[in-house]
Amino acid sequence: MQLFHPHARRRRALGARLVLYLGLGGLAAAFVKTQLIDYEALAQQAEANRFRPVMIPAPRGAILDRNGQIIADNIPSYAISILPASPDTLRARLMRLAPVLGLTPERVEQLLARHRQTPTLPLLISSDLTFDQISAVEERRLEFPTVFIEMRPKRRYIGGKAVAHLVGYVAEISERELAEPAFEGYEAGAIVGKAGLERQYERLLAGKPGFRFINVDARGKIVGDISPRPHVRPVPGKNLQLYLDLDLQRWAARVFPDTMRGAIVALEPGTGHVLAIYSNPSYDPNLFVNGVTSEVWNALRDDPAKPLLQRATVGLYPPGSTFKLATAAIGLELGVVDPKAYMPQPCTGGMQYGSRYFRCWDHRGHGYLNMADAIKLSCDVYFYQLGLRIGLDRLAEEGTRLGFSRKTGIDVPAERSGTFPRDAEWYRKRFGWKATAAEVLNLSIGQGPNDQTPLKMAQFYAALAADGRVRAPRLAVSSDPGEVWDLHISEENLRWLREGLRRVVQEDGTARLSALEHWDWIGKTGTAQNPHGTDHAWFVGMAGPRGGKPEIVVATIVEFGAHGSEAAQYAAKVADYYLRKRYGMPIDSVQTLRDYMLAGRPTPWARWQ
Repeated sequence: MQLFHPHARRRRALGARLVLYLGLGGLAAAFVKTQLIDYEALAQQAEANRFRPVMIPAPRGAILDRNGQIIADNIPSYAISILPASPDTLRARLMRLAPVLGLTPERVEQLLARHRQTPTLPLLISSDLTFDQISAVEERRLEFPTVFIEMRPKRRYIGGKAVAHLVGYVAEISERELAEPAFEGYEAGAIVGKAGLERQYERLLAGKPGFRFINVDARGKIVGDISPRPHVRPVPGKNLQLYLDLDLQRWAARVFPDTMRGAIVALEPGTGHVLAIYSNPSYDPNLFVNGVTSEVWNALRDDPAKPLLQRATVGLYPPGSTFKLATAAIGLELGVVDPKAYMPQPCTGGMQYGSRYFRCWDHRGHGYLNMADAIKLSCDVYFYQLGLRIGLDRLAEEGTRLGFSRKTGIDVPAERSGTFPRDAEWYRKRFGWKATAAEVLNLSIGQGPNDQTPLKMAQFYAALAADGRVRAPRLAVSSDPGEVWDLHISEENLRWLREGLRRVVQEDGTARLSALEHWDWIGKTGTAQNPHGTDHAWFVGMAGPRGGKPEIVVATIVEFGAHGSEAAQYAAKVADYYLRKRYGMPIDSVQTLRDYMLAGRPTPWARWQ
């Protein structure tokens, strides 16, 4: 008896063949799709599993002074990174590395937070390994199969503390900076400029990073760096050349007393080129290159001397008597004073105005004075009367026109505007009370609501040293030259102002001990009242060959320095060094008239002493 009819068996065989053919067809279709249609995508996925991209940092451009001397460059260093993994796995691997590299729990958490921002890229742990750390990792290579060491460029600041506030420093980009438009295209772990010129010219100096690929196995263990993918070479950053003179910058740091706070700014008249810009106390920018420790950062941040403060561009101080040149310039241009005439009221140590007695700095008095002698002796009573002639509204208006409430426009990221009233109504808006006519007395001698940066006062005197005009201060040669600041002062009035400045130094004026043997050195002292202690000391001066035009302007502020004659010493030394170097003369530490007298050297060149 047949259980299945022959036709039924054929039908079943046919069905089985059909199923077999369909299965083989599906496999063939999958094979075609895999090998032909999705080949590139699957190949890329396979390569992504085998080859991990590693960023190659671009060397930052060097920063050079006007003579080509290196201020900042790069040196080789060794960095250690770890391949990406899940957060828990990465934490475990970092904890194993911690005793070898000296990672604190705080640093581990910082690294994990950074990894969360770019979870597919290798995590940079440190970019400045010591030889002992490299040796320790290599000896334990089997314990750290996902760690790799590579050579990277490391920033070096040759000028050290002398250039810290000028160039700034570099450090790892922060999460906040990653969100800023200025850092569009940057990734976590990148080293960027944080302050000074490093920040201002970040895009120019940074260059463009490259990439290479390393080979890993299925467990993520590094097995080599041979990859079919070509490496993308980094594009080095461009060099930045400055107008600054590094030797002069170092000299400014040398002559400024270590125990004092303040700043020195040196400009080229007319052009506004910055020759030196120094702030004291300072710090070593090399400390920040590989990430400053919390202990060092807290010490710098909490130091009452504020070493992180750039006093030259951010520090605001009453300009004191250095502002009297602005009052004199305004009075001359408005025609309210004859520079050869005497004020009607002599200086007897002060003057009465309304119900208040306004004192002169010298209680003995100066008698009758013309403008040049009033500048020489820095007589407050003369300038009280000149201020009253000008009037509060006009002095405020003209002072605002001269730019004393605006920034200079220097090419650095941090600069503060000066404080100066725009008119009498400004007092009501600022302080809530109506200004009286007596306000002009304090304003005319650089006190009251009048605060300026050392850079602003240097810029003003740089215009006086030229033809009444000067461009915005500039550090970088490649920068936009900036706007021209025009004081609109006639050449005749400029001569009268310079004559007053000459008498300050080259006669029996307030800065006669700062006189220089080889150069015409003229300027103005200033003693700014300080509600927090001893008065601040100012000096702003200009120097050049005898009988020639000024070639350098130097502004100096010494906090708690008591009197401007002391600040004049440091300013004069900076000017003397620059001109000696420029004209090929030997450098001497005995520079000013006071230095000569202390050294017992004859001074026949100082006939006015």
